[in-house]
Amino acid sequence: MANLRNIYDSRRIWKIALVAISLMLVALFLFISNRLVKDLAAQERDRMEIWANATKELATMNSEPVDSLGNPAATTDVDFLFSIIEGNRTIPVLLVDDEDNILLHRNFRLPDPVDSLMPYEISPLNMQFLEKKLKRLKGGSNSIEIRIDDETTQYLYYEDSTVLRRLAYYPYIQLAVLLIFIAVAYFALISVKKAEQNKVWVGLSKETAHQLGTPISSLMAWTQMLESMGVEKEIVGDMDKDVHRLAMIADRFSKIGSMPDKELAYINEAVETSLEYMRTRIPKHVALTITANDATNCGVMLCLPLFAWVMENLTKNAVDAMDGEGRLDIDVSSDDHDAVILVRDTGKGIARKNFKNVFNPGFTTKKRGWGLGLTLVKRIIEEYHGGHIYIKESEVGVGTTFAIEIPKVS
Repeated sequence: MANLRNIYDSRRIWKIALVAISLMLVALFLFISNRLVKDLAAQERDRMEIWANATKELATMNSEPVDSLGNPAATTDVDFLFSIIEGNRTIPVLLVDDEDNILLHRNFRLPDPVDSLMPYEISPLNMQFLEKKLKRLKGGSNSIEIRIDDETTQYLYYEDSTVLRRLAYYPYIQLAVLLIFIAVAYFALISVKKAEQNKVWVGLSKETAHQLGTPISSLMAWTQMLESMGVEKEIVGDMDKDVHRLAMIADRFSKIGSMPDKELAYINEAVETSLEYMRTRIPKHVALTITANDATNCGVMLCLPLFAWVMENLTKNAVDAMDGEGRLDIDVSSDDHDAVILVRDTGKGIARKNFKNVFNPGFTTKKRGWGLGLTLVKRIIEEYHGGHIYIKESEVGVGTTFAIEIPKVS
């Protein structure tokens, strides 16, 4: 037991470690990506400052004094200034005056491509597009004021480049990929755990069946000896029924973990037969009623020993829920595709939040028990018979109705 506990503790530590490492990687990726985005945004801001200064220099050249040949007296390199302005091929830019009149635009994906190569000429369609862009950009931080002179001011508005926008999304893409990885790893661990649990319970079931085999064979021989010794036939008969009952239980356990052989059976007779043993063993204050309509009786493929186990388990759970006093109604019918069995009791009921939990291994409301009965019932109906079992309705303090659906033989 100590070794088993150590194994589970170590697995839990590995899970915690996996989650912790994943979160650290997420934080590291986000930190690095955000730093890159901020650095690139700062570089683009610097480029736009240079672009704005070049624009200012060109605008002020017209007002500068000229020499005797008519050339600007200043030594400003015009070609260099134009190369700065023309060199921006990635950052969308709008240059406007102090009345928001658009003076220049670059690198926008215009709806009308006619003036895409003529930034100083704007068609009506593109003007409408750029005005919307201007309105949106004015509400952001990507703007630079250009003081041409005391009376003239221009404003430069720009968008983030395509590279910067893509890089801004990159951390979230990383986060999504990492979360998917964590989810896949988590579900893989859960699947491995469930597979191991299934192996444990299958092994336990088959070992139980094997261990019961020898004493059951011995008890069968003893009943025959008691009959030959003159013991009352009624007593020997009851003992023989119980011994055969043990043999059937062992046979049920031996079938867990492998696909059982099924045979054609009619649902009405199968339900009646499966509850014969329980009829004489439920408390006398529990009224058991089976309603089966001959008109809806249909053929189904069943492993009869396992199906009987299902009905007995549901019946026993219902009796326990009623504390040995109440009413248990079993209705058998069919629809276009399935045979339908409703098991309705007047017991304690089940809270809606536990409708699915009742089929989970280990879930139980009893003081004693392992919480495996309904888990095996679900497996027998859904995995071995291709059917469906669920809680159709339940109300705390009123009762519960389980529904079983098994495909009909066409």
